[in-house]
Amino acid sequence: MRLLLSTTIRSAISSNTNPSRNFKFITVSSMATTPKPNEEGTAKRFWDKFSKESILTLYTPFVVSLASGNLKLDVFGHYVAQDVHFYKCFAQAYELAEDCADDDDAKISIVELRKRVLRELKNHESFVQEWNLDLSKETTPNPATLKYTNFLLATASGKVEGVKSPGELATPFEKTKVAAYTLGAMAPSMRLYVFLGKELKSLVDVNGDEHPYKKWIDKYSSEAYQATMLETEDLLDKLSVSLTGEELDTMQKLYHQALKLEMEFFSAQPVDQQTVLPLSKHHIPTEHGLMLFSDFDLTCTVVDSSAILAEIAIVTAPKSDQSLPESESQLARMTSADLRNTWEVLSREYTEEYEQCTESMLANEKVEVFNYEGLKTALEQLSGFEKRANMRVIESNVLKGLNLEDIKRAGERLILHDGCMHFFHTITNNQSLNVNVHVLSYCWCADLIRSTFSSGGLPTMQVHANEFEYENSLSTGEIIKKVESPIDKLQAFTDILKNSDKTNLTIYIGDSVGDLLCLLEADIGIVIGSSSSLRRIASHYGVSFVPLLPALVKKQREYVEGGVFSWKGLSGVLYTVSSWAEVHSFIIGS
Repeated sequence: MRLLLSTTIRSAISSNTNPSRNFKFITVSSMATTPKPNEEGTAKRFWDKFSKESILTLYTPFVVSLASGNLKLDVFGHYVAQDVHFYKCFAQAYELAEDCADDDDAKISIVELRKRVLRELKNHESFVQEWNLDLSKETTPNPATLKYTNFLLATASGKVEGVKSPGELATPFEKTKVAAYTLGAMAPSMRLYVFLGKELKSLVDVNGDEHPYKKWIDKYSSEAYQATMLETEDLLDKLSVSLTGEELDTMQKLYHQALKLEMEFFSAQPVDQQTVLPLSKHHIPTEHGLMLFSDFDLTCTVVDSSAILAEIAIVTAPKSDQSLPESESQLARMTSADLRNTWEVLSREYTEEYEQCTESMLANEKVEVFNYEGLKTALEQLSGFEKRANMRVIESNVLKGLNLEDIKRAGERLILHDGCMHFFHTITNNQSLNVNVHVLSYCWCADLIRSTFSSGGLPTMQVHANEFEYENSLSTGEIIKKVESPIDKLQAFTDILKNSDKTNLTIYIGDSVGDLLCLLEADIGIVIGSSSSLRRIASHYGVSFVPLLPALVKKQREYVEGGVFSWKGLSGVLYTVSSWAEVHSFIIGS
């Protein structure tokens, strides 16, 4: 149990006056704070919406090997040769866009952008000389290159759904629309290269060594290249002003498609050397197992499950002047007003005692060297606190009378973090990997978790959590206790491994203090999100947090031909990510 009832959910509940069993569940999306008016341009808005593809590109074997500096020169040469086809295609697309643009200023901007592309194409020769590349055999575009160049030229020629054929573009507006679509298919490439350049620049600067591909990184992280990108996006914004909502949707699809094709281009680069990722590439199911564990609340979900169960209890509770259905009279329930007040008290007590417990765990002197036993002893305090908090919930009867069908419906509508369900789908349906996946959770009601994954097409997910006790599909208010604390989670984690007949590489994904012991025991512990209490407590006992990408680049840099990439539990190092896209890219690939 964490915070029982958030302010947002309390507000949402208090505004719902329908106690019927067929209540409209207040989804997480409706609880979000009101967005601020959009002040960004069209191009930036599209980029933010499809940021997943940029992360997937960053985690490709080619980019990580390039960042590490040990990318083979012939592989880089192949990339440079393929990139030439992109530049030629861009120059041609700008020429077609110029013909379509009606506004004189837009035409001037497009002409200038085309000139810069031609200069960049000429500057590519400096790459060839810098690394003494032989591009004589690299004249044919590969399939991934062709997919993008064909797509871009088709767009620039007006071959877009809902657009007249080039010969039928009679009005200036129709032609300008094609120019806008063309810029929409080009802008993401510019933005992606700036993103990659800046990310790699930060890694190179931290390393401090002379990097063999520094010139490439400097180019795409430069202010000059970023200025060109911004001019391209500014022009796209101006050209899109007169577009209808439907036409903007078309442009958005073109933008997204272009970004996906760029990602495929980087993924398709023939990296014929050992790379640290994807992790699944090194997994041999016949020799060893891959065991993946994940927390549920806030690791997978946007809202903590205790808040969801609180919401169900209050929304379905009777009003003070309302009699209970006969089926529920045997399980007398509090009124919604009493329930709300009780939840408030429980929530306040939990928050206050959690803070006291945290301070107690930090009372001893901070250590510089990782101290697992000290941390485990400290977390035993938290375990006792969590169990006492759960007992107060049971004794308060606030969980009495919840209908199993309501709980399942809530699970079906529970919003997960972007990419989470897709990751579990991909990894569980990959029979060649033969991965064992387990969800370990403090959640009071495993039925809620099972319903969430089942509604997403994963009915057989192995869930280890507490269970509600039911009578005639109504909760009695009792909890069948299985996983209440960090110590319980660790015990469940250990028991699962003991029952495996293989040597396993273990991965644990979590977000909170309750996950700490499992994160550290696993060969690879991945922290998703930015829990301040997790970092504060872990750091106090010598745990280090390292962003996953720099860690992978470092491992790739240190790799010796013929060696292996090793991962080891209880190292005191946890890897941090900001999204499930990073987890997906690292373990499965893009």
